[in-house]
Amino acid sequence: MSTGPTALPAAARRRPPRDEVRRALLDAAARTFARQGIDGASLDDVAAAAGFTKGAVYSNFGSKEGLVAALVDDRVSAYLDLGLAAVDDPAATLPERARALGDRLTAASDEQHDWHLLFLELWQRAVRTGRTDDSFVRRHGELRAAVAEAVAAHAEQAGAELPLPAASVATLLLALSNGLAIERMTDPAAVPDDLMGRVLALLVGGGTGPDQR
Repeated sequence: MSTGPTALPAAARRRPPRDEVRRALLDAAARTFARQGIDGASLDDVAAAAGFTKGAVYSNFGSKEGLVAALVDDRVSAYLDLGLAAVDDPAATLPERARALGDRLTAASDEQHDWHLLFLELWQRAVRTGRTDDSFVRRHGELRAAVAEAVAAHAEQAGAELPLPAASVATLLLALSNGLAIERMTDPAAVPDDLMGRVLALLVGGGTGPDQR
């Protein structure tokens, strides 16, 4: 009788934790949807890219629309967390925080190329359907409100007066971030690394001096 190691039955083999599976599926969905389009990509494509079966997608998200909604929520939450982390220095002036935020968001636009492609498709779908209950529209509105709240809080903490209402500053910040990301994707040289940071500093009242380009 052999005394060597025996293979474990399939049921006893390690299964990845649910959070790990979910994370892998979300990352695979972002890549796959960006390259093939939401309608063009199947759940089989997403599952294969993540190294799982389609059943894993259904068990975690229920449907393709459920997966899309979860992906939107995931990326919007990450965007907000990234922005808040960039301005967490309480000793910095408001213009300094604005520049730090702009520089970090510009770097993120390079790191998250797939998300920006997906963002554009989600935006087109929302505009064409006109659905106000669309997960993208709803979550984007929540993001804008959260950014406005953070802008107001940072201005108060810095003892600075905003040139516009916080809600308007938040709208401009998101528009700049999205618009400059698009321009940078098509012509990186047209959008210097520090452009958004300098513009945001100007917006909140901090001129950037003679280095403006």
